[in-house]
Order: sequence, then structure tokens, then C-alpha cells
Amino acid sequence: MKFRKLVFVSVLAIVLALSISAASDDRKDDVNDATIESSDYSSAQGRWLLQTKRTRRVTCKKFPEICDAKGSPGPQCCKKKCVNILTDRQNCGKCGKKCKYNEICCKGKCVNPSFNRKHCGGCNNRCGNGEYCVFGLCNYA
Repeated sequence: MKFRKLVFVSVLAIVLALSISAASDDRKDDVNDATIESSDYSSAQGRWLLQTKRTRRVTCKKFPEICDAKGSPGPQCCKKKCVNILTDRQNCGKCGKKCKYNEICCKGKCVNPSFNRKHCGGCNNRCGNGEYCVFGLCNYA
């Protein structure tokens, strides 16, 4: 009877040790892939923070010149994001001005491309003389 208890406790200890080591291996993989901002941690989280890659997010609110960088979505800063107010539907013409669901932003103005002769079917797609824009296509009347 004592032998069975001893074997059972030994097997239980081995299983527990294996599960703990497997969990720590998974945690190491997660730690290597993780990036945290410098303000998102505390000293209570442990030593693994020294192994993680820390990133700081630079926003245009503090550094507006990043909107002029190559590859930036646009030169203006609206709600901490770089945008082009001439084409952005959420910031059309100025920050915070939203276009309706059926409109697009062309040259900083919200237009309906289905019926606008100057922007028929898309920005700057002008219909010719005597043509009308019908459902985004220029047609003769």
C-alpha cells in the first residue's frame, strides 16, 4: 500500500514538473514576440521584462513633423493620426468632418459620386458637355 502511494506521488510530481516546464517554454515564446509600451509595466511583473523589446509609439500630436515623412498617409494631424484632409472620408476638408455613407471626399469636399457631374464615379471624373452623371456613369440625356 505504501509502495502504491509512493509511485502515485512520484508520477504526480513528474507530471506537475513537466507541465510547469512546458508552460514556461510557451511563456518564453510569448515574451519574445511581445512588445510593450514603457508605461504598461510595473516592477512586480518580473525579470522577463528585461528580455522584451520595448517600443514607444510616436504620435503626430506630440511630433507633427512625422506626418511629412515619406510613406505617411497624409500631411495633417487629426486625432493623433496623420491624414490627408483632401481625400479622407473621416476628416474631409478639416479634422472631424465626416462624409455621409454614400459620399466620398474629393478635394476636401464631400460629394456623391453617383450623381455629381464633376466627380462622376470617382474624384475628378468630369462628365462632358450635355452629359449627366447617373449612378456613377456619364450618360447623354
